[in-house]
Amino acid sequence: MFKTLFITLFFIFSAIFISSTQANEANNSPVVGAQQYAKYLPQLKNKRIGLVVNQTSTVGQTHLVDALLTKNINITKIFAPEHGFRGDHDAGAHVKNAVDSKTGIPLISIYGKNKKPSQAALADVDVIIFDIQDVGVRFYTYISSMHYMMEAAAEQGIEFLVLDRPNPNIAYVDGPILEPEFKSFVGMHPIPVLHGMTVGELAKMIKGEGWINKAPDLKLTVIPVDHYTRKSTYSLPVKPSPNLPNDQAIALYPSLCFFEATPISIGRGTDFAFQVIGYSPVALGDFNFTPGAIKGAALNPKFKNQAVQGLDLRQANITGLNLTYLINAYTELSKNNISFFERADFMDKLAGTNKLRLAIEAGQSEAQIKQSWQAGLAQFKAQRAPYLLYK
Repeated sequence: MFKTLFITLFFIFSAIFISSTQANEANNSPVVGAQQYAKYLPQLKNKRIGLVVNQTSTVGQTHLVDALLTKNINITKIFAPEHGFRGDHDAGAHVKNAVDSKTGIPLISIYGKNKKPSQAALADVDVIIFDIQDVGVRFYTYISSMHYMMEAAAEQGIEFLVLDRPNPNIAYVDGPILEPEFKSFVGMHPIPVLHGMTVGELAKMIKGEGWINKAPDLKLTVIPVDHYTRKSTYSLPVKPSPNLPNDQAIALYPSLCFFEATPISIGRGTDFAFQVIGYSPVALGDFNFTPGAIKGAALNPKFKNQAVQGLDLRQANITGLNLTYLINAYTELSKNNISFFERADFMDKLAGTNKLRLAIEAGQSEAQIKQSWQAGLAQFKAQRAPYLLYK
């Protein structure tokens, strides 16, 4: 009898211990700002709320829109960035104003001609919430949309609330600092390609450095990610855009996006976008793939329905900003008298300077090019220090 009781108690206490351990592990996992209701719901009470959200704006398995509606929050507008509210628009595709079929809430596009909402569009908004998963790269346009929404809020006396999320590239600060003459929607701030900041930290810097009109007037609140450090790893639960389907694509994105200004394919029109490099008729490697039309991701990709040959980087251990593939591809095409930077203006906008393109054309090595950035990066790190939320 005592033996049976002992065994029973052993299993009970073991189950409690395991459950407690699992709970502690869960508690040590990053908790996104949106999930911390107690920290921001009081700010929304009796207010009219505008949301800047997309498919990544989730609290567990629930979209933030649905979560707030169940808590009787008055959502009057949803503002849709590049790729749309549902994240089903190709890069550069026009996003139209509409009404969300599920909730009946008006959808206002902030991508295309109207990047900053009008006074009329914000007339029924008291608080703007920004909750979008970013990837920590300057030319990823969600931070440009945040810039314009912050400016509109500052100009019209609207509170701005950022529900912060981890940056999967937070460990890296690299690339040239954007020069003012190359400012565009794919680069609006004097920061490097990889800035190593979350959107919450960047919002604080945009306000603090006066990068928007009426910056001192903006009432900004940031709800930080809990249990998060600059050394934390974070696998995105939802793909942030149609052509960044997984962690590997996100890791390679800073390095491969420069190919968008060249004739090289980086896999748009396949299931492994931003994870391969290919061209024809010059072979850049021994991996073959054929891009095709994919609705909502790439209707007219480079080399549509044509076989190309190049490199499969799906298993490559590449992090940060790597110029090797760009320099090698430039060399191969140049040897065959093929123009490489066929969209030089766009290349310079992505880089935030023309110096990167000119250095590659001049035959400089990756080490030489990166050395030229170091003084600017050191100055940027010092400049951003007051705005960092995570150690």
